[in-house]
Amino acid sequence: MKTHRLLLILIVFLFVSSSLFSQHRGIYPADYSTEEYFPLLATKKLGIVANHSARLNNTHLIDTLLSAKMSIVKIFAPEHGFRGKAGYGEEIKDETDPKTGIPLISLFGKNKKPSIVQLKGIDLMVYDIQDVGVRFYTYISTLHYVMEACAEAEIPLMILDRPNPLGDYFDGPVLKSDFRSFVGMHPIPVVYGLTVGELALMINEEGWLDGEKKCKLTIIKMPGYYHQYAYQIPEAPSPSLPNDLSIRLYASLCFFEGTDFSVGRGTDKAFQVIGYPNPIFGEYSFTPETSSGSIKPIHQDKKCFGSDLSKTSRKETFSLKYLLQYHQLSKGKITFITRPDFFDKLAGTNELREQIMNNWSEDKIRESWNKDLEAYRILRAHYLLYPEKIQECHH
Repeated sequence: MKTHRLLLILIVFLFVSSSLFSQHRGIYPADYSTEEYFPLLATKKLGIVANHSARLNNTHLIDTLLSAKMSIVKIFAPEHGFRGKAGYGEEIKDETDPKTGIPLISLFGKNKKPSIVQLKGIDLMVYDIQDVGVRFYTYISTLHYVMEACAEAEIPLMILDRPNPLGDYFDGPVLKSDFRSFVGMHPIPVVYGLTVGELALMINEEGWLDGEKKCKLTIIKMPGYYHQYAYQIPEAPSPSLPNDLSIRLYASLCFFEGTDFSVGRGTDKAFQVIGYPNPIFGEYSFTPETSSGSIKPIHQDKKCFGSDLSKTSRKETFSLKYLLQYHQLSKGKITFITRPDFFDKLAGTNELREQIMNNWSEDKIRESWNKDLEAYRILRAHYLLYPEKIQECHH
């Protein structure tokens, strides 16, 4: 019986592989490499950590595995839920997936880490979620807790690696341990320039899991990937990052969430605009509204005035220019940083907030990061699974 099942799995993954490679061009996520990881899953009872981004062309990874008669015990979902539709901070409840009938466990809200009970009956965990390469994007915090839970339960973890759309550089203040939170769990810069597979290696080997435990990792690599590759994400990784430009601007604009300014949640230009309900902040205007992906956005139904960044270069990198500009515009009119604790968690330090309030220039602020960024550059080099540039690839 087992021989027949393995034969069926072999036939399915050969069919899937051939159809995927015929349809896909360029560099592709590791979940396309079915010939490499299908045999490793064939006899296991699986837990899958995934959301809507775990797709091979138009087919979800779950459906692909079920078609191959794989045994999936449970699905675990990060912020925004398994279908990726839940809004910013929206609570997601455990349920049974209506399509497959598989139990679906939320890892956002009160339960951020799989429990021993939730892991019962699982032989192998598989992680497949599209990341955006920014420290405060919580999918990597979920990765951390999954690694920790797997280490404690002695369950191996397989990561199906994916391109990092900001993998071409690293920048920003490095998080200090006193400011560790779910929006920043590791001593890495705001933009960290690693794939999730590379970051998982760093977390494991640097002893960042609780008690310096080690997770038994298998990383399925991406053929031909290099860090300077300009990867375009095929679908929005979450409701408020609708396109490649919003992802490029996200690292710079998310700090506004520690202020009373809107960055376009509740509009079709989320993380591509900045505004406040007062015309002194600019001629451009927009009105945030409640939507399925943005419940009660800041300044809901109020006309906000500010800047439209939707024509910004797709090569935009992390910058403080927007924060410094609106801090200057706010002087004598409104309090700029209204949520200092949250701002500091995003920054991973209280120094950035103090530097802004003390009118430091961007150049001077950047100088204060140099020592930490140089140490990170050396650390990062130890964990790179892929070359930086295409000419370094060997085929």
